[in-house]
Amino acid sequence: MKSLIDKLDWQKSSLIPAIIQEYQTKEILMLAFMDKQALELTLQTKQMHYFSRSKNRIWKKGEQSGHIQNLKRCFIDCDNDSLLFEVEQVGVACHTGRKSCFFQEITLDSNEVVCKDYENDSVSVDYGVIDTLYHTLLERKNADPASSYTASLYAKGENAIGKKIIEEAGEVVMALKDKDPKQIVYESADLAYHTLVALAFAHIHPDQITQELARRFGLSGIDEKASRKDK
Repeated sequence: MKSLIDKLDWQKSSLIPAIIQEYQTKEILMLAFMDKQALELTLQTKQMHYFSRSKNRIWKKGEQSGHIQNLKRCFIDCDNDSLLFEVEQVGVACHTGRKSCFFQEITLDSNEVVCKDYENDSVSVDYGVIDTLYHTLLERKNADPASSYTASLYAKGENAIGKKIIEEAGEVVMALKDKDPKQIVYESADLAYHTLVALAFAHIHPDQITQELARRFGLSGIDEKASRKDK
């Protein structure tokens, strides 16, 4: 396995692009990236693993949704710097519930983007509330600010987004002072939403926040703050 992994040209980049194709139909399902560890895990387990640039970690396809990809065949291109995998797709490949991530077609005569429909577009994929909301917020970047509140925040920029976070944090404090549990939950949801807007604006997946919180387990608040000053 080591000789196979070493055959790839990792000098160009620590991440190798991987094209994912359905084994039987040859339909292109998605494009992802792999580092050496992701490729090694894929070859060992025969289930697809990738390196998520947004989550900044290794992830197994289907780890939340259960829509795993079983490896059938693997190809290396002529320059040894990209990979093609043929897989058995369990469920769907795209977080939107579509079979393929490539469902937006550009019409060449008008350069307009048209969404292709699939028979199984109604499939529901459970990625958790936070991850699903984050992807929805990313999609809103292309929405009309006149019809989308989130898109209007993006259009106004980081100052407007930051102002809303401060405003919503103040509302949480006021609800806390009033000792109103329902209002605390409501205002905290607003704060969480606007914080996720900020993360999406900065292209930071909320999973990175989870990783940072996990890093702090067993570390006192005093020591953690001191470690920041040392950096």
